[in-house]
Amino acid sequence: MALSLSYTAPLWLPGGHAQTIYPAVCLAKPAVAFRRERWQAPDGDFVDVDLVDGQPGQPFVVLFHGLEGSSNSHYARALMAEVAARGWSGAVPHFRGCSGEANLAPRFYHSGDAQEVDWIVQRLRPRATGKFYAAGVSLGGNALLCWLGQSQHQADFIDAAAAVSAPLDLAQGGKALSSGANRLYTRMFLNTLKPKCLAKLEQFPGLFARDAMLAARDLHAFDNVVTAPLHGYRDADDYWHRASAKHVLPDITVPTLVLNAQNDPFLPGRFLPRSAAPRVTLEYPRHGGHVGFAAGKLPGSTRWLPQRLIHFFEGGNTAPPAPQSCHAGDARTHTENATHG
Repeated sequence: MALSLSYTAPLWLPGGHAQTIYPAVCLAKPAVAFRRERWQAPDGDFVDVDLVDGQPGQPFVVLFHGLEGSSNSHYARALMAEVAARGWSGAVPHFRGCSGEANLAPRFYHSGDAQEVDWIVQRLRPRATGKFYAAGVSLGGNALLCWLGQSQHQADFIDAAAAVSAPLDLAQGGKALSSGANRLYTRMFLNTLKPKCLAKLEQFPGLFARDAMLAARDLHAFDNVVTAPLHGYRDADDYWHRASAKHVLPDITVPTLVLNAQNDPFLPGRFLPRSAAPRVTLEYPRHGGHVGFAAGKLPGSTRWLPQRLIHFFEGGNTAPPAPQSCHAGDARTHTENATHG
């Protein structure tokens, strides 16, 4: 498929919800020959990493998945298939509890998990005998941006990075997911998170309030009871504020693509940041949904997104013409299921 830098949604796939759900549940995922490694974490827990073994000296791409995602998520398989086809190497590390087996520590994972990202990329760094690229999707994209912004020049061993459909403003994203048809996504998230929490309470009785967790009907209530206190935040509002990547976009020194569709149901386009560091490209196509970006004639393909990321990584770090994007620092330019971000 010839790559067009600017994303245009096919006429047969209108609207943010269709553009989110169809690629996730209706398109076949490419086969990827992953090799799994289990790493011992500094806190005694484990992290499972699925690897693609490429040729020595070729680029290495690490991908951080989204909320309740994994290496089997449609975007992970799509990107790693492109990586493998080029003879590159890749890795999809799983956030705690997302590899198919419950983790051992009291913690889970969260949108501001820069410490976890740092530990993983530092461990992968010696394996990158060529260029080293980092990508993150949804929650994983936000966590990657937080690490890039907090690390600044200490992250410069990453040659280029990309965040796709990251919830850059967690408070506005949370509000969006608590209203209208978007509540379907929230219910699907909670349907997988709550059983994990019940299992966690079996491991650590009294870790958080069981009844309040079960009563949560939106992500704010869930994060208030579980995510925030488990990971050092005062409450959900404190977590949503401090873990929002929009605050650190001006501090990033690595060439970074931030790709968000303006019709993403998880974060409405009017809340997307309009400025960032000079090395950050803010690319906001009008369409694409949440980690969707299907392209081509029916039945469509998921290849546009990984090809766009790889083009950026390889040095084509220019955005499409306005109004498809806005460049950082230029104020003039302005189910796995569908929810497994």
